[in-house]
Amino acid sequence: MMLWESVRIALRALAANKLRSALTMLGIIIGVAAVITLMSVGEGFHLFITEQFEGIGTNLLFVFPGGQETVQDLNERRTRRGEEGVLTVADAEALQDRARLPDVLTVVPMMRRSVTVVAGDRAVSTQLSGVTPAYPQVRNFYPAAGTFISELDMQRAARIAVLGQTVVENLFPDEPYPIGREVRINGVRFRIVGVMEEKGASGPTDQDNVIFVPMTTVQRLLPHRSQSGEYRVSLIYVQAVSEDRMEAAAEEVAEVLREHHGILFRDEDDFTIITQKDLISVFGQITGVLTIFLGAIAGISLVVGGIGIMNIMLVSVTERTREIGIRKAVGARRRDILAQFLVEAVVLALIGGLVGILLGVLGSAGVTTAIHRFSDAQFRAVVSLQAVLLATLFSAAVGLFFGIYPARRASLLNPIDALRYE
Repeated sequence: MMLWESVRIALRALAANKLRSALTMLGIIIGVAAVITLMSVGEGFHLFITEQFEGIGTNLLFVFPGGQETVQDLNERRTRRGEEGVLTVADAEALQDRARLPDVLTVVPMMRRSVTVVAGDRAVSTQLSGVTPAYPQVRNFYPAAGTFISELDMQRAARIAVLGQTVVENLFPDEPYPIGREVRINGVRFRIVGVMEEKGASGPTDQDNVIFVPMTTVQRLLPHRSQSGEYRVSLIYVQAVSEDRMEAAAEEVAEVLREHHGILFRDEDDFTIITQKDLISVFGQITGVLTIFLGAIAGISLVVGGIGIMNIMLVSVTERTREIGIRKAVGARRRDILAQFLVEAVVLALIGGLVGILLGVLGSAGVTTAIHRFSDAQFRAVVSLQAVLLATLFSAAVGLFFGIYPARRASLLNPIDALRYE
C-alpha cells in the first residue's frame, strides 16, 4: 500500500471519530506545548544570564580575598593556614606593573561598605563603593548625567558622590538628575556630582543600588585595615588587553600576588581569581542542566499521551475487526495492515505535536510578556529550531512506539475469525 494512501485512510479514520481523536491528541498537545515552553524559558534564561555577565564589562578578571578549591566552587572558599585571606591597596598597585603583567590593561580596586544614605526626610540602605577613576571603563558603566570621580578627587579625598539610579529614585523621586544636591552617608555630607546610567539587575543584585565615591575618601572616613596596617579592599577588577589573553593575564596576576603575599609553591593561594568566562561557563552549565531537566519533566506528559494513543488504537482495532478481515480477504497483506495502523498512530501524534508546537510558541510569548509586565528584566523566552524539531520527532516517535502493539495485533488477526466478528 502506498504511503499516501495509508495517510489518507488514517485521516479518514480520525475524522470519523473527531471527539475521540481530539481527546486522544490532548496528551500529546499538552506534552509538546510544555516541552516547547519550558525549553524556551530555559534557553531564554541562559541567554539572559550570559548577557548580564557580558554587560559587567569586557575581558574582566575578578580577584577576591580568600582561596578556593576550584573555580566552580564559588561559595566554599578556603583560606591558607586557616587565616583570613586579605587583599590590599598595595596588592592593586603591584598589579599595575606593566613590565611584569604585559597582558593586563587596567586595574581597579574596590572598597565596599553597607551604609545608610539620607536626603531630607528620605533614607535608603545601599552599598557604598570606593573606586578609582578607571572604574567606568573597566565595568562599561558610565554616568548618564554629570561626571565621575577624577584624579583630583582622589588626591583630595573629596566628599563627592555618584549615585546609581535606584538610589536616585528612592531619595529624589521627582528629580532624575539631582546634580549639586547633598546627601548624608553615615552622617557625613557628600555633594552629588553625577548619576549613573541604568544598569539593571545582575542575578539577585541590583547594580543600580550603589553610590560611588573616591576610594581615598573611604580610606579616610571608613578605614578597614589589615593586621599589617594596610588598607584592605573588597575585590580587585583586572581588565585583560584582549579576550584571548585573559588566561595569560590570570596567570600573571596569580604569580605577582603569590610573590607579594609570600606564598610558597606548595601552599594554597589566599586569593581567588575568577574570569568572566568562568562565570558565564558555570551559570551556562547550570541553566543547561535546568533546561534539560524541565524538558524531561514535560516529556513525561508525552509518554502519558503515547499510552493514550495505544489505548485508543487498541479500541480502534477491536471496532474495525470486520474491516480488517475484509481487507485481508481481498488480498491485503499483514504488512499492509501493520502499516495502516502504524501510520494512523503516527499521524495522530504528529497532528497533536503540531498543535502543541503552536501552543508552546504562544505560551513562550506569554511568559515573556508576563515577566516584562511584572519586572524590568530584559528577559525573552527563545523558541529554538532545535526544540521544535525535537518536539516534532519525539511526537512521531511516540506515535510509532505506542502504535506498534495495536498495529501488530491488527495484522495478526485471522481473516475468517475477523469476518465472523460481530
